[in-house]
Amino acid sequence: MDSNFASSGLVHVWTQGDAVTRTVAIVLLIMSLSTWIIILWKLLDLRAHRKQAAGVEGFWHSADFAEGLDKLGPVDGNPFRALATEGREAARHILHQDGRHAPQLHDNLDLSDWVERSLRHSLDDHAARSQSGLTVLASVASTAPFVGLFGTVWGIYHALLGIGASGQVSIDKVAGPIGEALIMTALGLLVAIPSVLGYNALVRANKAITHKLNRFAHDMHAYFVTGARVTAGGDVKVLPMKKA
Repeated sequence: MDSNFASSGLVHVWTQGDAVTRTVAIVLLIMSLSTWIIILWKLLDLRAHRKQAAGVEGFWHSADFAEGLDKLGPVDGNPFRALATEGREAARHILHQDGRHAPQLHDNLDLSDWVERSLRHSLDDHAARSQSGLTVLASVASTAPFVGLFGTVWGIYHALLGIGASGQVSIDKVAGPIGEALIMTALGLLVAIPSVLGYNALVRANKAITHKLNRFAHDMHAYFVTGARVTAGGDVKVLPMKKA
């Protein structure tokens, strides 16, 4: 390794730093790795959800419900198929088409309320899954700069102690240690910026998917209650979904 490189920058900060400095560097590294893993993981999920959303129109142009489910895509991690399945099971249950004959408390609900309740639960489940990981991004974005700043303050403190002990106060003796300590602040910002941008982008993308899910849930509600999908300018009267 080049001696000039080894005596300055990140390598020098690591080799000459104490336990606190190294701990701060490791914490920032873990934060950075967590940020990029979550961003990549959520991007893959969003890509799958967009593909699944594209199958919604094909669902309504299917010959029967089973064919429509196939067009929505696989079962695992598919919120659109989960909505359709929950709506079908709710309708069958309240209409006593599931083989159950003993009366239960929810039999006092009408078909519209029961289907709406089941669809709302499915939407809430997807919202909870879509929010997973975003808390970590928000936490990293808000704390990483302060972690880096703490490393800088600690590094400057030890640099000043070393300069005072050596008895040599010159610009070259001060600039090197202080500059290396400031690297920790830069690292904190490098960790925080992708977290902020990733969080904002994922929140916007999740809102777009949630909007499509809400529209599909409204159509599913109308389908199971009236037997027809909501159509713009149509003559079919449907019961609007109530707000939760």
